Amino acid sequence: MLWAAASVVGLGFMIGLEIVSRHYGTPGPITTQAREVIFPPKSGTVLYAAMTLMLVVLTWRQRFIAVGAAVGIDLVFWLVRWLADAPMMFGNGALIVTLACAVIAVTRRTGRERVLLLKGVGLALLLVAGRKTGYTWLDITAITRPMVLDQYVATADHALGNPSWVAGQIVRATGSVGAHVLEWVYIQLAVGAVVVALYQLRRVEVERRFPTHHLVRSFLVIGLLGPAIYMIFPVVGPIFAYGADGGRWALADLWPNTPPPLGTPQAMVFDGLTPRNCMPSLHTAWATAIFIHSRKGPRALRFLGVFWLVATLGATLGFGYHYGADILGGVVFTATIEMALRAFDRGWDRRGVLVAGYGAAVFTALLLSYRFLPQELAALPWLCGPLLVLATASVVYASVRTVRLWDREAPAVSVPAPRRETQPELV
Repeated sequence: MLWAAASVVGLGFMIGLEIVSRHYGTPGPITTQAREVIFPPKSGTVLYAAMTLMLVVLTWRQRFIAVGAAVGIDLVFWLVRWLADAPMMFGNGALIVTLACAVIAVTRRTGRERVLLLKGVGLALLLVAGRKTGYTWLDITAITRPMVLDQYVATADHALGNPSWVAGQIVRATGSVGAHVLEWVYIQLAVGAVVVALYQLRRVEVERRFPTHHLVRSFLVIGLLGPAIYMIFPVVGPIFAYGADGGRWALADLWPNTPPPLGTPQAMVFDGLTPRNCMPSLHTAWATAIFIHSRKGPRALRFLGVFWLVATLGATLGFGYHYGADILGGVVFTATIEMALRAFDRGWDRRGVLVAGYGAAVFTALLLSYRFLPQELAALPWLCGPLLVLATASVVYASVRTVRLWDREAPAVSVPAPRRETQPELV
């Protein structure tokens, strides 16, 4: 029932977003996704990553058949596009195979096997739809929020030492090699997520069920709730508001050489194309989720989680996409969502609900301080900077401590002692 309800809500949300997108003259997520069955996809990597998630419910023989079919279909599409001199891109095969598995589940499977395969297909399509929904939502933020609050966040960032400007200079000093590595990690965030998710879902094919809590669920909730904050707190980022990428809309070409001077911040008009997708930093939020879910894996997976988080932070700041204040917001945002999801899994555990509520309060306080107290934060950097970091760290500490308490209690709850019969049961 929960999966069915989630599917209905998700479908209704996408239909509503499609209608709103058409109202503003842009194609919606359903239209753009349907086109990728035939036309070149925007990201073939994401389509194959989504199909890989679906493969966890199949046997090894079925996986080889699915991957072979996807690659074969892509080769045919590649040949046709090459002959027609059309844009080259892969990924159609992965999407077609995923949709074919949905048809097989409905027509050829029954009972639990049908439900399990539909869950796998739904997981894959949710990942793809989430990305398309995100692109559509970003277009809507640019159209519906002409005023941005970058001056407020940039002023508050003085309390943190203007980390975007510092990171930008460091990335520039590393040259093209460092920039290319960070750019690849930033763009291919789904790759790191799928690696961690595959480890968490590795036993689905054997146990024929999904684990209670896994990374994909956290990813989807972060992607669903985050864009709503964009509408409340629209920010375009340093590279646009204070850099060359902003063109005539930028206040000045300062990033990353010269931090913006202190003054009285005010909302400013920006173009109708640049997404208002800074507060909070969802790339940081997703990378934090990857880090959290990799902690219980083997050493290589834990190393991957650390690398992906550090590289993502370097890219978000070093490329001028985010302010330091956005990073703190992204970390608190993820910690709060993780706590809420885990508390829900435990029947709304009181400790988990309290920590999630505390995280939501801290996140709200951060947004209010950036908006209404930026000059006060910048005037006392030696005090306010550590307080902002300490508030973020307190949410992380409370979350980690609560999860460790749950882990200590888990054996007593999940592994009950065997019940002894007073006498042999009559047969």
